[in-house]
Amino acid sequence: MEKTSLPQKPLFKDALKFWFKLGWISFGGTAGHIALMHDFLVDKKKWISNSRFFHALSLCMLLPGPEAQQLAIYIGWQLHGKKGGLIAGILFVLPSMFILLALSIIYVSYGNLPWIYTMFNGLKPAVIAIIIIALFKVGQKALHSLLHYIIAAIAFVCIFFYNISLPAIIAGTIVLALIIRYVKPSLLNIANKQDDNKYDNEQDYYINSVSTVPGTGSSIKQFLKQLATFCIFWLIPFLLFYLFSHDHLFWKGLILFFTQTAFFTIGGSYTVLPYVAQFAVTKLNWLSKMQMVDGFALAETTPGPLIIVVGFVGFMAAYNHFHASLWMGSIGLIATTFYTFLPCFLFIFAGGPIIEKTHGNALISAILTLVTAAVVGVILNLTFFLGKDIVFPGGVLLKNLNIVSLGCICVSLLLMIKFRVNVVYLILLSLLFGLARYFVSA
Repeated sequence: MEKTSLPQKPLFKDALKFWFKLGWISFGGTAGHIALMHDFLVDKKKWISNSRFFHALSLCMLLPGPEAQQLAIYIGWQLHGKKGGLIAGILFVLPSMFILLALSIIYVSYGNLPWIYTMFNGLKPAVIAIIIIALFKVGQKALHSLLHYIIAAIAFVCIFFYNISLPAIIAGTIVLALIIRYVKPSLLNIANKQDDNKYDNEQDYYINSVSTVPGTGSSIKQFLKQLATFCIFWLIPFLLFYLFSHDHLFWKGLILFFTQTAFFTIGGSYTVLPYVAQFAVTKLNWLSKMQMVDGFALAETTPGPLIIVVGFVGFMAAYNHFHASLWMGSIGLIATTFYTFLPCFLFIFAGGPIIEKTHGNALISAILTLVTAAVVGVILNLTFFLGKDIVFPGGVLLKNLNIVSLGCICVSLLLMIKFRVNVVYLILLSLLFGLARYFVSA
């Protein structure tokens, strides 16, 4: 029976239960996370209206970091202030971190067993298919004009042939957008399709179109206070590594690398993962290309944002650097997760109110569309970077073509596109296929 009285502020314990549950069931990537939150927060509990929910989502998409987690932080903040935002953001990622830690330990401890090794080989083509699907999904949203396609192509050429870093590509795209704006602004006049949707019954929701968002009137003093708090939390583990670690230089490199990547994740996880994959494998030699693919597979089997795969990279980096130490690998995973997701809270608590005031700015929107187009080229590079050694294990020659791997990629694409098989089920099917191959060939 639906209530007709004015909506009351939800109890903190009720919100806590939801955020805790969400952390364990949020499979299916960003779309799945958003669907779960919308179903519960908007449709079932009426804690936030449709208009406010999607306004918050659009704000989070303007910020670096995984937008689903930041949406959780943002709504938690609106509902119960800073403590609500902290709880929502932490519980969103904590379960997936612990699950990935357990899977990483199993991976390095038993991954060399023939039957487990064969199972992981069965996963690799499915991971490439998942990345291809992501490429098309991002492409559909990002490529609307010839200019967008040109930007995507330039980004691909820069990273694939010249190994130019992701931050440089993003910075270059922004500069190019500003030049185009000055030389020929008509090219950037892409119609910003603004929803004219009229949302009825706003008064039925606790947070609605006329609600005041906490902190939107933030001052410079408040911003500096938030920034100082972030810096303190950032420095504490850094100093602990400096004081108690025998190899501070390694931890310094890991911390600085993942802090940097956290500031360049505009457009979702697939924006930064190509950069992490290529840099961690080819430049830092923290793990092999095949281990990176395995890390993608492990991350896909956990709830939470896909960017949690960076935790596996941190685990392998420390595990390999400290001579197969599970303890150091575990610290590496936790440190990587901490420094990857810590900036999300800064972006929402300090940057959110500022960004919200610029929401709808035509120039900013145009620049972001070009940045997202560049991301498509970066994801295409990731597909080639990880996929070529799976399809052509002995080099890109026709005689080296692995028919089984190519067939598995095609079947995985068919299952996801035609039959809409969930990613988790696809991973399980791929594991079973790999296991079956082991027993058939044994």
